[in-house]
Amino acid sequence: MALVLAAAFAAQFVLHELPCPLCLLQRILFATLAIGPILNIRFGPRPSHYALSLLAAVAGAIASTRQVLLHIMPADGGYGSALLGYHYYTWALIGFIAAIVLLAAILLFDRQFEDDGAALPPTGALVAQIAVWLVIGLTLLNVISTLLECGFGACADNPPVYELLKRSS
Repeated sequence: MALVLAAAFAAQFVLHELPCPLCLLQRILFATLAIGPILNIRFGPRPSHYALSLLAAVAGAIASTRQVLLHIMPADGGYGSALLGYHYYTWALIGFIAAIVLLAAILLFDRQFEDDGAALPPTGALVAQIAVWLVIGLTLLNVISTLLECGFGACADNPPVYELLKRSS
């Protein structure tokens, strides 16, 4: 999830494309999708953690499907630039569907929910902690960026500038 959030955030600044409201919602849902793994790292694997992620993935698939359907007509060029022939919201749909399938497959393995007292090895624990803090940091940066983009009101459908920066300059 950190990679997805970082890629979306980088595209925003490198390509100078402000995300639309549905794009922002998809980012929130990708961050929400990461809550299950974060809880697993902190408290150990539980079905309820996977369920939270599964619900976020389903909501994300719905939001990204909505955006795909908004731009499905042949004459519609879509919103934003494309990556490998697909717009970011199409990649988001693919990612959310992959997450749903992966989460369902993970839930098939019941033995992971047995308490064997084993902890992650130190290297694994360090990598997990870095990933957790990376997701938290990227989520906070996205919140700040969204506040700058939308201000304290509703976001524009096709945002041309950062609202809070426009007002102050």
